[in-house]
Amino acid sequence: MSRLLLTSCIAALLLSGCDRSASDPVQGDDALPGGKDSLEAVTGEIDRSRGGESLPILTLNDPEGDQLVLGVGGSDGTGTPMLVNLWATWCAPCIKEMPMLDNLAAEYGGLLDVVTISQDLQGAEAVEPFFAENDLPNLPRWLDPETSFAEAIGAGGLPVTVLYDDAGKELWRVAGDYDWSSEEAHEAIDETLGAVINAASEG
Repeated sequence: MSRLLLTSCIAALLLSGCDRSASDPVQGDDALPGGKDSLEAVTGEIDRSRGGESLPILTLNDPEGDQLVLGVGGSDGTGTPMLVNLWATWCAPCIKEMPMLDNLAAEYGGLLDVVTISQDLQGAEAVEPFFAENDLPNLPRWLDPETSFAEAIGAGGLPVTVLYDDAGKELWRVAGDYDWSSEEAHEAIDETLGAVINAASEG
């Protein structure tokens, strides 16, 4: 399958969990091979079934040209747990989650990296206006216009958010809309951070 066709298929797959705006007529217009039966369930619940899978090895850029190298030396090379969120400007549930993720990033500070990765095919052209219009000072603007991350982890819709430990191993994921301000979300994150802190103190 050609890279162009594969990218189109992934874009169609991502639409399973989202609405898109009329201003984005291209993304998701192609049909997904295998039909709806091939899509990952978008449940909006914590799913631990893929625990242990490694963070994909990818290099991402932001609109300024800065790079983030993933999957090398643990997570992003810092050895810090990561909450990776795949989103897009045309995805209503994604937009709903962004302020909550911004609050998480501020609340956990250096204990947890909240990494937001846009799956917009237009890249910076779509992302920069969105950030200019919304107050999200704690979230990065990493771009993945080829939807490589979604493809690598088998994402079946947007939003999808994956928690990785300090070694870059998946602990759990949420596919679909989720309340990141909830007690459940904080307990699940605190469980991971507590294990990391305990391991560090024992070492």
